[in-house]
Amino acid sequence: MSTRPENVGIIALETYFPSQAINQTVLEGFDKVSAGKYTIGLGQEIMAYCDDLEDINSICMTAVARLMEKYNISYNDIGRLEVGTETIIDKSKSVKTCLMQLFAQSGNTNVEGVDTTNACYGGTQALLNSLAWVESSSYDGRYALAVCGDIAVYADGPARPTGGAGCVAMLIGPDAPLVVGQRVSHFKHAWDFYKPDLMSEYPVVDGKLSIQCYLDAVDTNYNRLLEKMKIEKANSSSSSSAQSPISTLGDYYCFHSPFTKLVKKSFARILFNDFLNNPSAPQFSEIKEQMENKTREETYFDRDVEKAFMSLSNKLFSDSVEPSLTLAKELGNTYTASLYCGLASLLSSVGSNLDGKRAVLFSYGSGLASSMFTITFSKPESQIYSHLSNLRQDLDSRTFVDGETFDKCMKLREETHHLAPYKPTSPVEQLATGTFYLTEIDDKHRRSYLRK
Repeated sequence: MSTRPENVGIIALETYFPSQAINQTVLEGFDKVSAGKYTIGLGQEIMAYCDDLEDINSICMTAVARLMEKYNISYNDIGRLEVGTETIIDKSKSVKTCLMQLFAQSGNTNVEGVDTTNACYGGTQALLNSLAWVESSSYDGRYALAVCGDIAVYADGPARPTGGAGCVAMLIGPDAPLVVGQRVSHFKHAWDFYKPDLMSEYPVVDGKLSIQCYLDAVDTNYNRLLEKMKIEKANSSSSSSAQSPISTLGDYYCFHSPFTKLVKKSFARILFNDFLNNPSAPQFSEIKEQMENKTREETYFDRDVEKAFMSLSNKLFSDSVEPSLTLAKELGNTYTASLYCGLASLLSSVGSNLDGKRAVLFSYGSGLASSMFTITFSKPESQIYSHLSNLRQDLDSRTFVDGETFDKCMKLREETHHLAPYKPTSPVEQLATGTFYLTEIDDKHRRSYLRK
C-alpha cells in the first residue's frame, strides 16, 4: 500500500519582473511632492512597471518558462497548474489556459487547475490548492505549479507610487526543501479595495479602511496561529532573556507588502499583541504603564502605540523581516506575487543559512481574505537556495526612466487597455532576453505572443 506524500511544500521558485523601472525619488520630483514622501513615507525605493508589450499572460509565461528551464523540469512532469491574479484581461478565458501554450510541444494536456481571484490573496489560494492536490488521493506523482502575478497600476494621484509589477512561479511537491506547515485564516466582508469597472485597470480604494482591515487580519491570524501551534501567549518566566511569542513562532517573517512602511507597522503590531497578551513580560517594563489601557480595536491609528512598538521591535525587524523586503522595495506592490517576492528575497538574502529555520508568512487580499502560515527550511544543498543568487544583478540591470517617460507609458496603458485590434508600439529591444511579449490583439480580442 502506497503512503501519502510527506513534507509537501515548495521545491523550486522563480521570479520575473519587467526590465523598466522608475526610482521613487525621481517620481517624487516629477509629481512635485516633498522629498521623502514616497521613499520615507511609504518605504519604497523603486517601482517596476510594464508598457504595452507585456500583460498578465506574458509575465506569467516568462516566469514559468524560466523556472522550468532553470531547474530542468519537463512539462510532462506537471499535473496541476493554478494561477492567482487580479489582473483580469478576459472575463472567461483564464491565464492558465494561455500558459498551456508552453506545454504544446510536450503534448501534455492532462493538467488540472485554472485561475483564482480575490485581490492580492489569489496567489496564496493557488499555493494552498496545489499543496492540497499533492496531499490528496488524486495525486498522480507529478508536480504542481502555483503561479502568482499582477500588474498593479493606479490613476494619477497619491496612490500611483504604490504600483508595481512582477510574477512568481513555484513548483510544489513532496520531500520539499521548503515545507509548508500550520496555517490559519481570517475572512470578512469589506469594501476596502475593489475593481468594479471592468473597462479600467484602476481600483477603487478606501485607504484608511484598507489599512485597518490589514492590521485587524494581522492581529487575528497571529493569535490564532499561536493557539494552533500551542505557543504560550503569556510566558510565565520572569527572565529578561525569555523568548517572546513573536520570536518563538518564527525566525523570519514575510508579509504581503502594499508598501514596506506598512510591513514595519504590522511587525510592530505583532509585538503589541504580545504585550496585550502578557503586559507583565520583562521586555515591556518601560512602556507598561503608558500602554496598560490600550486595546486592539481602538489602536489601529494610535500614533503612540505605533511609535512605541516600532521602536521596541526595531532590532528584531532588522534581523527577522528586513531580509525579505528587497523586491518589495524595488518592485513595488506586485499584488498576488508580493508575499512570494518576500520569500524570494529571503532566499536570496540568507540562502542555505535558512536550514533549520522557520518563517511565518502573512497573506492579505482586500475584500477581505487573509492567512498566516509557516514554512520550515531544510536541505541546504537544494538548488532553490542558489538559483536566486543573481537577483541583485537582475535588479540593477534594469532600465531606469525619467518621470516623463513613466507618465507617458501610464497614459499609453490607460488609452489602449482593452483596445482591439491593437499592436503594441513600445520597442522590443528594451526587453530582457527570454521575455515573452504581446505582438498583437486581433479584431476578435485574441492575443498573440513571441519570446525574445
